[in-house]
Amino acid sequence: MQQATLPHPVPTALSQPFWDGCRRRQITLQCCDSCGRFRFYPCEACPYCRSRDCTWTDVDAHGTLYSWIVVRRSVDAVWQARAPYIAGIIELDVQKGLLMPAIVIDCPVDSVRAGMPVEVIFEQTDASTVVPRWRPVS
Repeated sequence: MQQATLPHPVPTALSQPFWDGCRRRQITLQCCDSCGRFRFYPCEACPYCRSRDCTWTDVDAHGTLYSWIVVRRSVDAVWQARAPYIAGIIELDVQKGLLMPAIVIDCPVDSVRAGMPVEVIFEQTDASTVVPRWRPVS
């Protein structure tokens, strides 16, 4: 019997630079060339000024936990094996209001709190896929 593995993302032409950054152990985001604001998820045009011009930029991967849930049950066997785990939203320090979904690790579920400072680490999920995970700053 083959052991189940974590599902991995399927990059698109638009999201490929983000995933390439993850393989380099770096958070890489689109930065609008017109208004200078970062955005996540990758998109064709800036949601703030509608410019289509952007530059992919490595950013400091620190933030605070904006919101979270503790997942205790999953319909997916692989995720159920990791339960309980924390699924959260991180507000990145690089720009107020810039939110990114996250799995928070190395944090007991009874210790999680809003505003908790976090930093990124990266998990290799298969031979070619690296995904960001977030942990409390010690």
